[in-house]
Formats: sequence, C-alpha cells, structure tokens
Amino acid sequence: MEVIKKIAGLTQKYNQPVVALGMFDGVHLGHASVIRRAVEVAKKIGGTSMVFTFSNHPLSVLSPENAPLMIGSRSLRRDIFESLGVEILIEIQFTKELSRKSPEEFLELLREKISPAYVVTGPNYTFGRFGKGNGRMLLREGENYGFKAEICPAVTIGKKSVSSTRIRALIAEGNLAEANELLGRNFTYVATVVHGDKRGRKLGFPTANLEIDDNRAMLPNGAYIVRVKVGKNFYSGIANIGDNPTFKVAKRRLEVFIDKFSGDVYGEEISVSFVRKIRDEKVFDSVEDLKLQLNEDLLALRKNYD
Repeated sequence: MEVIKKIAGLTQKYNQPVVALGMFDGVHLGHASVIRRAVEVAKKIGGTSMVFTFSNHPLSVLSPENAPLMIGSRSLRRDIFESLGVEILIEIQFTKELSRKSPEEFLELLREKISPAYVVTGPNYTFGRFGKGNGRMLLREGENYGFKAEICPAVTIGKKSVSSTRIRALIAEGNLAEANELLGRNFTYVATVVHGDKRGRKLGFPTANLEIDDNRAMLPNGAYIVRVKVGKNFYSGIANIGDNPTFKVAKRRLEVFIDKFSGDVYGEEISVSFVRKIRDEKVFDSVEDLKLQLNEDLLALRKNYD
C-alpha cells in the first residue's frame, strides 16, 4: 500500500480511483464495510482502491477540548487498511484552511486533486464547512463532479449501529468483549517501548513498558491476557495497566510481560492486542505476594492458550 501525505498531482497517476471517504478511527466493522466495498468496486471496474482520510481528528482543530480519544494509532490504522486490500492511502493533515471550505469546494478539491470515478462512504459521513455536506449531497451532486457515489448502510449489532463513539464508551467502562465485537478484532494499543524501573526483571517477569498517550482510548486499570506483535512475530503475554500502587508509582502506564520471549525491544514499536481481563489492579503487602500473583497470572495466560 502506498501512503500519500500531500494531495497533489494524483489525477493522471492512477486509473479510475475508487475512494473511501471517512475518518475511520479504529477501523471498526462499519468502517471496514465501507473500505471493502471501495476495494470491491475498484476490482470490478479495473480501478484503483483508495482511502482519503486525515492524520488528525477534525475536532482537534475545530474544538480541541471536545476532540475524542483516538481508538488506534496511525500505524495500526494503516496496517488494517492494507489488510483490507487498499492500494493507496491519502492521509493528510486537517487544517483550519480545509475546515473553511464549503461542501462544494471540497467536492471540487476531490475532482481537481484525485478525479475519482466512485466515492464510497458510510451513512453518517459529513464534509465541508460546519459539516453541511452529507451522503444525500454526494448522491445528488456527484455526477456534476465526475464521480458516482455509494452510501453503505450502517452495520448494526444488538439493534445498535456500530460507531466509534460507542466503542470508546465500551473501552472506558472496561467492556472489552463487546468493544472487540464491534471492532471485529481485539482492541489494540501500539506504542514504542521505553525504559522502566526494571522491577519486573528482578521479579522474574521482565516487562516492556509503554507510555499511555492522554489522547488515546485505554481500558481501566488491571491485568489482561494479550497478544503481542514484535516485528513480524506474535507472542502471548500479560499486560498490566495501572499506577503500580505497590511501589507507589504515580504515572499510569502499560507494562507487558511477553511469554517465552527474550530480546531487547527498547525503542521498538510493539502492538498489544487485548484478549480478556484477568483481574483488577491490586496493592500487595509484600514483594512476595506480588510474585505469587504474577505466577497465578502466568498460569491463567497459559491455560487460556492451551
């Protein structure tokens, strides 16, 4: 998949672009249905499948105090796009200048810079100043700008539409099973491993330490069974989210024990996918009590994958 960060000079470069439009935060089941449809149409007409999205959420510019927590990192989102068959990702920064464009000016931008044959969106997609452009406008005006439009129906589970807002709420309340169901995969946190206090190594449970970004969605404190991707390899593991109250560490962080792994991962980006919760965060009276609990957690992990 080719990643493009500046929207210029694309009209003559690609054959009959079929463009999925959206923010696609988390790339949940609803988003995936839009993207799969764009890929399907591109194959059908011999065109090029594209996603046109933003590297930052529009609200981070328009109303920073109301900007939602992001469900996944940009690198994770790119990986999912590629797995869905997207050939070209156009990922540009949302700016105040872009926010001032009318819906008509945005459609003109698409025509001038990309010249799509088709655009595909979800039912709640809006565009242009104040979000006044919508799916009905795309269907009505698309041919005037040289493309056909298709609006994919909402994906529903349990009589409710799948949405990023709903998934953020489920993650915040710790309803991991339902969040994973709506995502169509395990909730995943991707970050670079940083140096920690090395207490885990002394306890016989060395951990990879990840900082928790204040702008990213995260589960409540506790211990979780996870799948960890290091490079191209996958491992089972135990992740602990919390403030490390036994050692009175104030800053909330994510510590990951990777089972049956040895190696130096400092400075590497790893991917942690949450399978299920083992227990809530605890304060232990002694280091020995903590070690006993960690061994119980390890038994639970290995039993899960037996």
